[in-house]
Amino acid sequence: MDHLSSGKAKRLATLFSGLAECMCFAGVIFGWASLVFVLKDLHYFKDLCVPIANQTANSTLNEGCRAQDEQFSLVFTIGSFMNNFMTFPTGYIFDRFGTTIARLIAISFYTTGTLLIAFSSEATAMILFPALSFLSVGGILLILTNMQVGNLFGKHRSTIITLYNGAFDSSSAVFLIIKLLYEQGLKLNTMFLFISACSAWHLVRTFFLMPRHHIPYPLPPGYTYGVSCQRRSCSYRTYEEQRCPKSSDEDETHDSDTLHADSVLGEEHLTTKVIAGKGNPGVASNSEKPAVISFWSCVCSKLFFWHLVWLSVMQLRHYLFIGTLNPMLEQLVVLMSNYTNAFAFTQLCGVICAPWNGLILDRHKRGQKKEGSSRGVPDSLADLRSCVLSLAITVLQCMAFSICASIPVLPVQYATFILQVLSRSFLYGGNAAFLAVAFPLEHFGKLYGLVMGLSAVVALLQYPCFTLIKGPLKGDPFYVNIGFIVLMLLALVSPLMVFWECQRRQKQQATLHNSDSPALIAGKPGLESSI
Repeated sequence: MDHLSSGKAKRLATLFSGLAECMCFAGVIFGWASLVFVLKDLHYFKDLCVPIANQTANSTLNEGCRAQDEQFSLVFTIGSFMNNFMTFPTGYIFDRFGTTIARLIAISFYTTGTLLIAFSSEATAMILFPALSFLSVGGILLILTNMQVGNLFGKHRSTIITLYNGAFDSSSAVFLIIKLLYEQGLKLNTMFLFISACSAWHLVRTFFLMPRHHIPYPLPPGYTYGVSCQRRSCSYRTYEEQRCPKSSDEDETHDSDTLHADSVLGEEHLTTKVIAGKGNPGVASNSEKPAVISFWSCVCSKLFFWHLVWLSVMQLRHYLFIGTLNPMLEQLVVLMSNYTNAFAFTQLCGVICAPWNGLILDRHKRGQKKEGSSRGVPDSLADLRSCVLSLAITVLQCMAFSICASIPVLPVQYATFILQVLSRSFLYGGNAAFLAVAFPLEHFGKLYGLVMGLSAVVALLQYPCFTLIKGPLKGDPFYVNIGFIVLMLLALVSPLMVFWECQRRQKQQATLHNSDSPALIAGKPGLESSI
C-alpha cells in the first residue's frame, strides 16, 4: 500500500513539475513581441536607423527604423523556423536514445541560448539570431520529452497532452514578465543569468522524475521510473526492459503474469509492446509478433499529408500575427505598449484553454468506445473518430481569430487576442494528441518532428508576408488577413479526411470481422491502403 501511495505521489510530482517546466521555459520565444520593447530600449539594431546621406531626416528615420523592425522580424522568423524544423532530428534522438539523452541535449541548448542573450549588447545584437534558435530547439525538446507524461494517467492521457501544450503556449508570458521587471529597473542580463541557473532544476527532473527511455502506453502494472529503485539502474528502464536479476522461477512467474496481463488488456497492449522496440525477448521468442506499420507508410498516408496542411496553414497564420503585432498596433494606437501587455497576458490563458481540447477528445473518445463496443469496433478506431470534432473546432477558431484580426478597430483586438490564444492552444495540443492516436507510438517522436519540421518550411513565408505588408501594402495587413481566411478552408480537409478514413476502416473491419489480419491485430487497420 505504501508503495502504491509513493508511486502515485511520484507521478503527480512528475505531472506538476513538468507543467511548471513547460510553462516557464519551453515556449518563451513566442513572447517575442514583449521582448522587442526591451531590446529596442537597449538600442539593439539601432544602427539601422542612422540617416543616410541625400535623404531628408524624416524619410530616412522612418526607412531606417523600418529596417530595424524587419531585422527583429527576421530574428523571430528564424527562431520560430528552428523551433519546428529541428523537431524532426530531435524527435529521432528522442525515439532512438530515450528521454535522458534528449533532455540533456535540450538543457545544453537552452542554457546556451539564455547565456548568449545575457551577454549580448547593442554592439553584438547579431547574437540574437543563434540565441533565439538555441532557445527554440531546447524548448521544443523539453515539451517533446514531457508529453509522454500523459501515458502515466491512462484515460486522461489526451487531456494531459493538451494541458502540457497549453503550458508551452503560456510560457510566452515569461518575456512579458521580463519586460515588466525591466521597466522596474532590473537588468536584462541579470534576468537571463537567473534563467540560465534554472538549468539545475531541469537536471533534477531529468534524473529523478523522468524515465531513462520512454513511458509506455498502456501503462503496464508495476511500472517504475527515475532514480528510486533499490537495485542498480533498474528504475531507469521501461517496464519491458526491467529484468532485475532474480531466480529463474521468479522470471517464469513474471513472464506468466505479463502474458496474463496481455490477454486482459487485449490487442492494443500487445501492439504497444511490439512498437515500443524494447520487448522482453523471453516472452516473445516463441510467439509470432504482429505486423508493425512502417514509418514511411505513416508519412505517405493521406491522413498525415492533410494533417500537415491543417497544421501548416494555421501555424503560419499565428506566426505572422505574432511577428507583425507591433507594426499593426502602431497603425492603430500610439500607446501600443498597453495592448502588447494585454496580448501577452492573454497568452497566460493557454494553459487553461488547452485542456478543453483534451477534455473534448477524452470525453468524445469514451462515448465513441461505448458505441463502438456494441458494434465490435476496435478501440483504436474509436480513438481516431474522436479526433474529428477536435480538428474541426480548431479550424473554426482560427478562422474566427483571422476575421477579428482583419477588423481595424482597437476594441475588437481584445477579442482577437482571446481567440488567438484559444486557437493556438487547440492547435498544438490537438496536433500532438492526433499523432499519438492515429499512428503507432514507436513513430511518435519522428512523426511529431517531421510534421513540425515541414510546417516550419511553410512558416518561412511569414517573412515575405511581413515584407509585403510593410512595403506595397504600406503597413495595412487587411488583404493578407483576407487571403488567410480563404486559405483556411484547406485546413478543413483534414477533419473530413479523418472522418472518411474512419468510415472506410469501419466497413473494412466489418468485412474482415472474423479475419486474423495482422493490420487488425495491430489496432491500425488498413493504414497502408490510405497511401
